[in-house]
Amino acid sequence: MHPGRIETGLQRSITIKELQALGYRNEDGEIPEDQRTAYKTVQQGAATTVWCATNPALDAIGGVYCENADIATAVAANHASLDGVLPWAIDQAAAERLWALSETLTGVR
Repeated sequence: MHPGRIETGLQRSITIKELQALGYRNEDGEIPEDQRTAYKTVQQGAATTVWCATNPALDAIGGVYCENADIATAVAANHASLDGVLPWAIDQAAAERLWALSETLTGVR
């Protein structure tokens, strides 16, 4: 589940310089103009969480990625938008390698 980009103060441990280096803030420390439409209010972001928690259509399925109060669809790797499920997120071979590595690193099987 992805709530979207929301200004909540969760980034308070990241410095402005770091946010600027990532492109999330401009030279004035503000959200760049070309990114402002990608941000949601806290209420808009919470809507997807509430949708996932209360939608009976999700009762019989699992392993889905939800955004914008819906199940996200798969997109191409060169997809320009910030939404959708990118190919590496559903790569079964990569998931199996990650699982095996996690077991090795944690010692938990």
